[in-house]
Amino acid sequence: GCLIVLAALAAAGWFTRDRWRPLVWHGDGAKAAAPAPAALPWDLVTPQGAITAKTAILKLAQRSGPVFANVSGAEFTAYVVDELSRQLPPSAQGTTATVIGDALYIRTMVRPADFGVDRALGPLAKVLGEREPMELGGSIDVVRPGLGSFSVHSLKFRDISVPGPAIPSVLDRMVTGARPAQIASNALPLVLPVQIGDVRVRNGRITLYKAGQ
Repeated sequence: GCLIVLAALAAAGWFTRDRWRPLVWHGDGAKAAAPAPAALPWDLVTPQGAITAKTAILKLAQRSGPVFANVSGAEFTAYVVDELSRQLPPSAQGTTATVIGDALYIRTMVRPADFGVDRALGPLAKVLGEREPMELGGSIDVVRPGLGSFSVHSLKFRDISVPGPAIPSVLDRMVTGARPAQIASNALPLVLPVQIGDVRVRNGRITLYKAGQ
């Protein structure tokens, strides 16, 4: 009786092998890799996005308004794009943004020569063209009322990463005027509305919290 049951199970496994084998084995005998999570979209930074963020921030300013507001990475970037654009050279075009995990990523087309990549990348800079995408990824903090900080943890030109110790030298090309004392060398200063008391980045969204009354 046991042999009959085992034979039946073996037969069922054979005829359904197309269903269970991809879940356990690859053709080369290795375990199948789990599917990679879908990449979040890069949203174009637009004036409409700035309006959406501004509306949310104005609600925070109301005494009876909400204590927090959610905006996308592109909407928040659009709101502060005037500040960012003053720190980017005129060659920057087509800015997009997204939130991945707990970091905001900003991508724009630039002339690498404007950022002194020869010093930051060494011989690798020679493979870059006249115009290349630049990608900055990092966290946002409120330093004090009206002043924020975009701490850059990763910086790329095309697919070439700038080493961490060289990031400040690239950012120095972007900061106009004197760097506020509270802003680290690997960060960009951001002018923020005084009604924003905290900024938290997670799960593809940016949450703006009302400052204490």
